[in-house]
Amino acid sequence: MNIDASVGTLFENLRDKLELQWLGSRLGESRVIQNPETDSAGTALVGHLNLIHPNQVQVLGATEIDYLDRLSEHSRQDLVNQLFDGTTDLIVVGDRQAVPEDIKQRSEASSTPLFTSVQSTTRLVNYLQYYLTSLFAAKITLHGVFMEVFSLGLLITGDPSVGKSELALELVARGHRLVADDAPEFSRTSPDTLSGHCPEVLRDFLEVRGLGILNIRAMFGDSAIKQKRNLRLILKLVPMTEEQMHKIDRLHGARATQTILGVEVPEITLPVAPGRNLAVLAEAAARNHTLLLKGFDSARLFMERQTRFMDNS
Repeated sequence: MNIDASVGTLFENLRDKLELQWLGSRLGESRVIQNPETDSAGTALVGHLNLIHPNQVQVLGATEIDYLDRLSEHSRQDLVNQLFDGTTDLIVVGDRQAVPEDIKQRSEASSTPLFTSVQSTTRLVNYLQYYLTSLFAAKITLHGVFMEVFSLGLLITGDPSVGKSELALELVARGHRLVADDAPEFSRTSPDTLSGHCPEVLRDFLEVRGLGILNIRAMFGDSAIKQKRNLRLILKLVPMTEEQMHKIDRLHGARATQTILGVEVPEITLPVAPGRNLAVLAEAAARNHTLLLKGFDSARLFMERQTRFMDNS
């Protein structure tokens, strides 16, 4: 997947949200901000002015400008030289501050992009960090149907023709929301979070064997579609015989974990057999997992109750 990490694209995407203005010529708009994981220079991504551990995107506000103004001429020149030593890909001056003339001149001479904004530097750092972190996040495409069920990101997986799309359609009819069918894309947005969304070409569509391609938004309305959701649970549909179903742990069910991009995601194997209402079971799985996240473990409480009963008998 090609990632456009150029300064020009960043400016176009965030110009309105952050009220950015490009100061001077745009000779540096094709400059590419490097992924920090592959950057051999060891620079950080975004932050307030820092030359000890340089940021690729240096943000200056009232505090930084005041610090510059209090430096001696020689010290200030050294600092500006370090700022433009080649490790800085972008400079953003916020807090409605006027850009110092020496920084403006060096930016133009070195073709280092220079933005200004009326917004606070804290907001600028947060938004720029989020934008670039999301851009460089590790990504993967998985096979399945990604749903939002009771506000929980639920990925339905299983072999072809096992009933994933039929289950998704019934869940949508029951008021839940479709994120992506067939090929949801997931990115690791934090050490323990996977965010899933639908590729633009597949958005709003669900394939159901026998019915073909269905436009879920047109059929059920905008409320039936969710743009993105964090993945919290995987529901794996597996056809099973009566004998195989009897081997499943009666207390805890068929629970496991699947590691995706270094993040462990709980997985429940849901037996598929005649007469089983998969939509109700999927809803129950989502509700029960939400309780587990809150520390409510039904199996543990059941065992504790049985232990107390036996101790008192």
